[in-house]
Amino acid sequence: MQITLNVQTTNGTNQVTTTLFNVISWERKYKSKGGSLASGIGAEDLAFLAFEAYKTAGLVVPAVFDDFAKTIISIDVVGQEEPNPTPPEATAAP
Repeated sequence: MQITLNVQTTNGTNQVTTTLFNVISWERKYKSKGGSLASGIGAEDLAFLAFEAYKTAGLVVPAVFDDFAKTIISIDVVGQEEPNPTPPEATAAP
């Protein structure tokens, strides 16, 4: 699951995209399944995913998640890509 986030912090604005490992990290921390993100995502969920995506992208973040969260001004979901989209159904040829 890839989620592209536009994150504005006190240090500037960056656009990052989550990886599957970022979602796995979220699952481990919050004891939930990644699929539950589709039914609703909270501010802490977005902040944690941004924190992990920043690290994956090689951007400098504080060692502690809460210290990163304190710098966030806003997070916007720019796009979301499902890992296995449903293929279109075959149509009968005329």
